[in-house]
Amino acid sequence: MAGVAENGVKAIDMFKSFSNKPKIILMDHRMPEKSGIEATKEILQIDKRVKIIFFSADVSIEEEAYSIGAFSFNVKPFTITCLIDEIKKALESYKTSSYN
Repeated sequence: MAGVAENGVKAIDMFKSFSNKPKIILMDHRMPEKSGIEATKEILQIDKRVKIIFFSADVSIEEEAYSIGAFSFNVKPFTITCLIDEIKKALESYKTSSYN
C-alpha cells in the first residue's frame, strides 16, 4: 500500500483507510493541520508496528520524535542514499520484530 498525504490529518485518515497497513511511513515534521509529531502519535496508537522514518530540518524536535516512537530521525536535506538506507533498516527491523 502506498500513498501521499499533503498534511497530517490526511496522513492519519489515509493510514486508517488502508486495510493492509503500510510497514513504513516517511514523515515530515512541518505540515498543515497537524504536525508530523501529532500524526506520528496518532498513527502509532493505531498500529505500533509501523516504522516511521522522520525527516525534518528542525533538529530541535529529534528527541521528541524518538520519544514518541519514530524509528529514525533524519535531517533535511538528505540524500537518496540516506533514504534508501533508512528504508532498508526499517524493513529489516520490521522483519525481525516479534509482531510478524
